[in-house]
Amino acid sequence: MRRIVRNLLDKIGYKDVEEAANGVEALEKIKSTQYDMVISDWNMEPMTGIELLKEVRAQPSTAKMLFIMVTAESKTENVIAAKQAGASQYIVKPFTAETLKAKISSVLV
Repeated sequence: MRRIVRNLLDKIGYKDVEEAANGVEALEKIKSTQYDMVISDWNMEPMTGIELLKEVRAQPSTAKMLFIMVTAESKTENVIAAKQAGASQYIVKPFTAETLKAKISSVLV
């Protein structure tokens, strides 16, 4: 999934992209480097995307960071949970470069 998202980001013009193998690694990177946005899969181990989102929102230095949640789950309760946890946007897999671009554009306004 990381490779797919990275390729889609490249296709729509985002070249300065970093990856993390899981939520724990992502959180370590987020704590040590300033990022404009996180695009995270919900389904990760050992830390899920929703757990990562809650950790990001709990830190004053990252509380306002743009955060897009990606998941295969389109259940209403998951969308609500992501929004309540502070997701800036929510994308259901599979998705296209155009969908990703639209979701990113919607949070950058």
